[in-house]
Amino acid sequence: MNKQLIPCLYLHSEKAVTGFGQRNLFGDGNVETLAKFYGDNGADELLVFDFSSADAEHDRAIGKIRDICQVSEIPVIAAGNIKRMEDVKKLIYAGCAKVVLNFSKENNIKLLEEVSRRFGKERMMISISDLREFTENQDLIETYADTVLALDTVENEIAEISQISIVLHTDENRSENILELLGEPAVSGLCGAYVSSLENDLHTFKETCEEAGIPVNTYKSNIAWSDFKLNSDGMVPVIVQDYRTDEVLMLAYMNELAFNTTLKLGKMTYWSRSRNELWTKGLTSGHVQYVKSLTIDCDNDTILAKVEQVGAACHTGNRTCFFKPLMKKEYDDTNPLHVFQNVYDVITDRKEHPKEGSYTNYLFDKGIDKILKKVGEECTEIVIAAKNPDKEEIKYEISDFLYHMMVLMVEKGVSWEEITKELVKR
Repeated sequence: MNKQLIPCLYLHSEKAVTGFGQRNLFGDGNVETLAKFYGDNGADELLVFDFSSADAEHDRAIGKIRDICQVSEIPVIAAGNIKRMEDVKKLIYAGCAKVVLNFSKENNIKLLEEVSRRFGKERMMISISDLREFTENQDLIETYADTVLALDTVENEIAEISQISIVLHTDENRSENILELLGEPAVSGLCGAYVSSLENDLHTFKETCEEAGIPVNTYKSNIAWSDFKLNSDGMVPVIVQDYRTDEVLMLAYMNELAFNTTLKLGKMTYWSRSRNELWTKGLTSGHVQYVKSLTIDCDNDTILAKVEQVGAACHTGNRTCFFKPLMKKEYDDTNPLHVFQNVYDVITDRKEHPKEGSYTNYLFDKGIDKILKKVGEECTEIVIAAKNPDKEEIKYEISDFLYHMMVLMVEKGVSWEEITKELVKR
């Protein structure tokens, strides 16, 4: 099993702070930006410690954890201030892959079986501060939890009596010592100071781990470069596409060095034919392309790269290099996959920039009760239309319902991205 590198965010008053009991901001304190950074720079999971105390503050913290889950492309683990089943439910519903119960607290020990039965053992981690907390509850932990988060260096003692997965939280900040800890057979992952530092390149550290024989998650190609069909310059063209919208961004070229560097860094790297040098996109401009997937065509001579584009792909400042029209035949270019978002955007614009005579603005002006009344009416119309053998009527009523539902979504600040992520989780 590959070892996991798990940065920590320590959340206080909805900002990231430097550690347990600290109040100084970590970086700029923006947890969404930090979560995005870790996901783009080689982390495997993200552990968020909630330092809230009062219930109102805890609810705000859960809201912020929900925001983190929305932007994070790696699994989020939540820990801290969990007192009851409802807290676990809110965190799972917020999008957390796992929650951590603190076995220094008696109420968390009593809570484990109940939440594990409801949400699944695979979602349960327990934290321990000393070996006794494990040994006194070993049967309970092994039955209802998936992983132990060790806040003290007791991993080897646990491994002598149990096969449970252990993640070690450590303040150690020297790479050679971290490498030694990660190499311990008992340790399945590390979190804490080193992997949370904004100065340490986790992609590079993972390369060091592999050289030391420690299995970690890295980018590897299923097909060797030697099996590619190269052009006369020893390169392959790379078509670059936005991984979310499928927009074609640019065309560039890779040689073997550029290909291997892309896999090593997790950032698109090309060979500049004009400068005759290696070129990591965004190194000077900041317009980085984070790799999401690389696919080769049927002839093994062209790569399709799906990326997360930061800023503009084109040196002119345009989002895409393909912006100069040559010709266009009139045709219906409606993309059915984008219709919902397009309509949602129009409704949002109406809310922000009211237009006289707009039915959408009429609904917003009347408020939530009117919007809910219309949503309810359209639900009933769908039920009635479904009894009709002609499908045209139900198409009309479903369209009506979806429009009013999107008005409700805009009114409540719910996006299609949030809805689709929730559907994927189900």
